[in-house]
Amino acid sequence: MRKHEIIRNVSSSWFSLGANILVGIFLSPFILHRLGNTSYGAWVLVFSVTGYYGLFDLGVRSSIIRYVSTYTAKNDIDGLCRLVNTSLAGYIAIGATAMAVTIALSTHVSSIFRMPAEFVETARLLFLIVGASVAIGFPAGIFGGMLEGLGRFYIVNATNLVSTFVRAALIVLALRHGYGLLAVAIITVTLPFLSSAVRAAIVLHLLPLKFGWRYVSRDSFGEIARYSSISLILMIAFKLRFKTDELVISTFMSVAAVTFFSNADRLVDYTAEVVGSLAQIFVPMSGQSDAKGDKDRLRTIFVAGNRSCALVVLPISATLIILGKSVITAWVGARYVAASYPVLLVLIIPSTVTLAQAASTRILYGMALHKSLAWVTGLEGLANLGLSILLIRQFGLVGDALGTAIPLSCTSLFFMPRHLCRILNVRVRSFLVEAYSLPLLLCLPTVLTLLLMRRWFFARTYLEVGLQIIIGLIPYALGLTWAVRTGRIWKVQRELQKRAPDEVSVSLISSLQEKI
Repeated sequence: MRKHEIIRNVSSSWFSLGANILVGIFLSPFILHRLGNTSYGAWVLVFSVTGYYGLFDLGVRSSIIRYVSTYTAKNDIDGLCRLVNTSLAGYIAIGATAMAVTIALSTHVSSIFRMPAEFVETARLLFLIVGASVAIGFPAGIFGGMLEGLGRFYIVNATNLVSTFVRAALIVLALRHGYGLLAVAIITVTLPFLSSAVRAAIVLHLLPLKFGWRYVSRDSFGEIARYSSISLILMIAFKLRFKTDELVISTFMSVAAVTFFSNADRLVDYTAEVVGSLAQIFVPMSGQSDAKGDKDRLRTIFVAGNRSCALVVLPISATLIILGKSVITAWVGARYVAASYPVLLVLIIPSTVTLAQAASTRILYGMALHKSLAWVTGLEGLANLGLSILLIRQFGLVGDALGTAIPLSCTSLFFMPRHLCRILNVRVRSFLVEAYSLPLLLCLPTVLTLLLMRRWFFARTYLEVGLQIIIGLIPYALGLTWAVRTGRIWKVQRELQKRAPDEVSVSLISSLQEKI
């Protein structure tokens, strides 16, 4: 992937995500105060539950992204048609299954969630609307995956951007005219279908695809299944890691309590989305390098990619830790600070360590070596669920957050860096110094400035919080500008670019064995 393509994809991803975050920041409190804690909690809860429908994807989307790139690079249109038609047939079956599950679960909403009796019928209809949209979204979403496989992230981002603004405008109009929760749900689930239609038209313009049952191939199915089976395990693990908290809280506390947890969790999610928008480009980059056997370039992506992720996540996390109370006050109101800020602190610290290594996960995907990661993350997810259930009884919302934070910290600190360093034959200490010394150094003045800002005055409005953040980030922006202009973001020491001793030894042994 060339430099200008990287810049276009990443910048469009950040622009789209920035718009999405800004809309969420302004729209979430608007919806919350218009609907109330119970309705808003049900809104968050239903989307959390239907979020598990993503497991029905079975990892197929990751296969589409990988193999669309491969087939188009080889100009294998027949293979591409077999891949697309086989995936589409599978997605139609998956969508039908998801719809059946939605209908079955909608009849048991009152027994699954704790909520007032008069709210049950509304919750049932909400569940049907959201579940049906997710089911239809499986076959409709195939074209978005194809665009990502083609490296056209900017097209996906552009359609997301338009959808975000239209959705926000319609929701505001609906609530101001007295419409309620169900109207908001209908607006929210309709816009993605319009985006999918636009993406389909673009894909069909770019590629000479053919459709029909004759292109549904058993060989393509096997190819997809081999890669996606590991991706599925990871998907399950990620759901257990991040998407069980709302269920645990609603079961052991109340639906309204989900709102207080969601305030903190949403801020962490926004941070992860910012880093993920950058890290996504490392999948095709590492896949191409691995196909060519270019270990030097893989080491460069490993170190420089994680350095770039750290440069993004560290100032965001520092801001949330230091100014978190002000951010929550300006966002949803001071009455949510006491419950939400401790949860934010518990979640953001281990999440920062994880997100600073976001490139590592994508490299493993690109090299198709994500099996060990899948099993370790799966164990982490199970530990997360068990600890959350255990600790919420004694510590409430903070206990649930600790159930997430403890296993996440173990994976991030003890598994991930050692695992990829071993695969690429890089010393762990060299990786840590090369990847993180620059981001930590650049972030230090920002931390000191933000602490001074917080001591100067407690911000309570968006304007005051924005002023503190801008002043705090000025020294970081200056340092980052220097790092970009000098090329230090992508610079990697020559020692890491050379073949590691273990790799050289293996090569020498192989040569000796051939001579003998």
